[in-house]
Amino acid sequence: MTLSQGRTYLAIPGPSVSPERVLNAMHVSAPNIYEGALVDMVHAMVPDLKAVARTAGDVAIYIANGHGAWEAAAMNVLGPGDKALVLSTGRFAALWGMICARLGVEVEVIEFGRQSPVDPAQVEAALKADSDHRIKAVLCVHVDTATSVLNDIPAIRAAINAVGHPALFMVDCIASLGCDRFEMDAWGVDVMVAASQKGLMTPPGLGFVFFNDKARAASVRSVSYYWDWGPRSAPDFFYQFFGGTAPTHHLLGLREALNMIGEEGGVEAVWARHDRLAHAVWAAVAAWGQDVEMAMNIADPADRSRAVSCVRIGNGNGLRLRRWVEGNAGLTLGISLGMNTEADPGGDDYFRIGHMGHVNAHMVLGALGVIEAGMAALDIPHGAGAVAAAARVIAGR
Repeated sequence: MTLSQGRTYLAIPGPSVSPERVLNAMHVSAPNIYEGALVDMVHAMVPDLKAVARTAGDVAIYIANGHGAWEAAAMNVLGPGDKALVLSTGRFAALWGMICARLGVEVEVIEFGRQSPVDPAQVEAALKADSDHRIKAVLCVHVDTATSVLNDIPAIRAAINAVGHPALFMVDCIASLGCDRFEMDAWGVDVMVAASQKGLMTPPGLGFVFFNDKARAASVRSVSYYWDWGPRSAPDFFYQFFGGTAPTHHLLGLREALNMIGEEGGVEAVWARHDRLAHAVWAAVAAWGQDVEMAMNIADPADRSRAVSCVRIGNGNGLRLRRWVEGNAGLTLGISLGMNTEADPGGDDYFRIGHMGHVNAHMVLGALGVIEAGMAALDIPHGAGAVAAAARVIAGR
């Protein structure tokens, strides 16, 4: 017998659950891509997209995943021989740096490990040592999906400002946009990359690069036709938005997702929902971890993402638990990602819970209940009262 029949729940940190409204908006015949409703919709949608990013700057939309958005951002401002400083807190900033290196960029990486955020003092020291200003860009992630760390973007900006360094500040918000508070303009971010499949609740396939006037002025001549953000951000003709044929159905889905964000009360209300639900998950993990090895990967709640939680369960039980809850209860948890190294070959000790985008209280409480059932079925040691602790957070107690 299996209890997995019925609606399954993909609780991985992206792709997130796509709302029925988004899927239904996409379930139509292909629209006219030359004039009419689609063209009008996209022009009207751009300000709403920029409002979620909290920017008055520009946005370029790409038919690409997050890796494509990384390359687009890099190609527009970095060329062969330029230098970038990469602030690594897990997996994804380092991958962005790797893409830059493949483009001929000299990459310097500061490694902060898998359980700590960026230390602004180290950033300040590295930039102070760059007295001839060879570093053209500082790259980091807002949230590293692998480790669930949340980096303090205003503090990093302050470190750059403290030494008067002219480098562009480039931030990956692929996991965090529409989940964790992010203020592009107020926090002094020059370039931000995002994608459709997480907080924006739309299937994978759209990448976004937001940029300000400083970044536009730093644009390089070597950028390829396809990745060039110039025509995409200020098109003379509709096709220039996308470098060719528009991703019609993704755009229809994104329009509906942005409608839902607006109806919820705007991105501030969305942030508040994610904050409450994340705290419910953390309360459950704290209860499970009483007198056993289980704990959040990121110890300080101030350094944790509201979009994803990485949990260390120990003894290879992350793998066992993930297989049990999926096969027996219809819940898919995130794999450990980048947590298995030669120095610490314990990747199977982890699992991740995605709580991003189209997620509510009963989804989170249901997932936590199934995880607890899985630990009971597998005789994995854990503390009592986790679901009750999460319920109290949901109730505002």
